[in-house]
Amino acid sequence: MALSYKGKNICYSSVGKGTAVVLIHGFLESKTMWEPFIPDLSKRNQIITIDLLGHGKTGCVSSIHSMEDMAEVVKVVLSELKISESILVGHSMGGYVALAFAEKYSNDIIGLCLMNSTAEPDTKEKRINRDRAVDAVQKNKNSFVRISITNLFRPKNRSIFARELKQVKDEALKISVDGITAALKGMKIRKDRVNLLRSLSCKKMMIIGKRDPVLDYDSLIEQTKDSKIQLVEFPDGHMSHIENKQDFLTTIMHFIE
Repeated sequence: MALSYKGKNICYSSVGKGTAVVLIHGFLESKTMWEPFIPDLSKRNQIITIDLLGHGKTGCVSSIHSMEDMAEVVKVVLSELKISESILVGHSMGGYVALAFAEKYSNDIIGLCLMNSTAEPDTKEKRINRDRAVDAVQKNKNSFVRISITNLFRPKNRSIFARELKQVKDEALKISVDGITAALKGMKIRKDRVNLLRSLSCKKMMIIGKRDPVLDYDSLIEQTKDSKIQLVEFPDGHMSHIENKQDFLTTIMHFIE
C-alpha cells in the first residue's frame, strides 16, 4: 500500500486485526525486515510496517530527514488507517523515530519498545563520525553499506548468519545516496529524550544486545534505572531480530498482548 506525502509515495503495509502495533525499521533497513514476524504477530494484532523517508520504496522529501520528519510519516500512515492508539516497536534509528513520535503524540501511544536503540543523543564523537559517514557514502556507497551492515553483528555471528547478513546488505544497497545521507544528518541532530522515555506513562521496554557493537551497554542500563522500563537482554549484537530471532519474537509477543 502507498499514500502520497509531500509529493512522494510512502510505502506501508497493514495486516491483521486487534490492537495496532507499528514496527519501525532502522537505518539502512526497510519494512521488509519485519516480514518473518508478521504471520505470528498478526494473529491477534493489527501489524503496521512502514518504509521511512528515503528507505525501501519511500522517496526522499529533504536533504535532511530529522527524526521528527520520520515520525510525521508514521502519524500520516496511522491517520490514513484511522488508528488513534498504537504500540510502537523501533529498531535502532526506528527507536529514535518512535521517541520523536512519543514526544509529539504521547496520547496516541499505549506501548513503546526500543530495540537495540537509545534515548540519548549523539555524542560529540558520534556527530563527527556522522559527518565522516556522509563523506564515505558520497565517495563509495556500496563499500559504506557493506562495512556498516557487517559491523552491526557480533563478530562470531557474521559467519553463522552469513545468508541473513547478505540479505540485509542487498536491501540496504537499494537505498539511494540521498536517502542514506539525509538519515545520517537527521540522526546527528536528534534530541536527548532520556527524560521523555522515563516520564512516558505507557508500558515501556528496552531490548539490549549485551555485545552490541554500536551502542554502549552501560549507558543503556543507566537509562532504565529508577524507571518503569522493562529491560530485556540478549547475548548478541545490534541485530536482535536476526541474532536472537526466536527469543525476540517471544519477547515482542508478550509485550504486545
